Amino acid sequence: MHTDLVAALDIGGTKIAGALVDGDGSLLVRAQRPTPAREGAEAVMGAVDEVLGELMASPLWGRAGSVGIGSAGPVDAAAGTVSPVNVPGWRDFPLVERVHKTAGGLSVALVGDGVAMTAAEHWLGAARGYDNALCLVVSTGVGGGLVLGGTLRPGPSGNAGHIGHISVDLDGDPCPCGARGCVEGIASGPNIARRALENGWRPGPDGDATAAAVAVAARAGDPVAIASYERAAQALAAGIAATATLADLDIAVVGGGVAGAGDVLFVPLRRILREYATLSYLRRLTVAPAVMGNDAGLVGAAAAAIALR
Repeated sequence: MHTDLVAALDIGGTKIAGALVDGDGSLLVRAQRPTPAREGAEAVMGAVDEVLGELMASPLWGRAGSVGIGSAGPVDAAAGTVSPVNVPGWRDFPLVERVHKTAGGLSVALVGDGVAMTAAEHWLGAARGYDNALCLVVSTGVGGGLVLGGTLRPGPSGNAGHIGHISVDLDGDPCPCGARGCVEGIASGPNIARRALENGWRPGPDGDATAAAVAVAARAGDPVAIASYERAAQALAAGIAATATLADLDIAVVGGGVAGAGDVLFVPLRRILREYATLSYLRRLTVAPAVMGNDAGLVGAAAAAIALR
């Protein structure tokens, strides 16, 4: 039997998605369940089993040769466990072993969601054709992944490229991770909104106080909203420049909800990056918005499974 498909799982705090993915990155069969994040470990695994069960019921299941999982982190690929911050029920949960069992003994590759997004953007998206890339997911948190020498490099634990927890403000605010002044503490959506509110920005009549609403205000010229995005761009630029300086990168691809702000984020990001990425070998470094959208997690989980075979 042809085993030319990969079963992909994208596990986050709000949804668990699954798909059978072919060698071109097309999603042939899809399944999805809400994540019962506030319930116990077995309830969350039950949702994963339901998604897998739906894929296994497809006549195409026989062509699946492996399973790829992109999960909210932290993940430990070496141990096969996940402890997603936004799924309190799972701490050191043996996800690889459980999925291996449910999926009838297929091999399972586990990476963090930032690495999965990176694999997708490198295979079919904005980082395609670039051998050395950093891809970032900027949303509720800030994650990322690395492609070096044309190959996805998740590192031994599956977390390489986790730019959100590079410190860019030495005496900055404490981060829930235990460090100070992390990129995530400045550039994530909730922190963009928090900073705007603290500095006097007020939501409109609809009461929307998200980073997306701050972006709308910034486009309309609100100086506090603009300043909050400038600060986020500065943190991202410092983190990208540090990573590129270490790893000699060609491109940084920025996705996630905050990237939806468009020019409000990318114009200051490109400008400020030039102030940090100053060495001669960094001058070719470009920044591009991600293009894979909501399917990046599934396509990337499949790409990671193929890459790590």
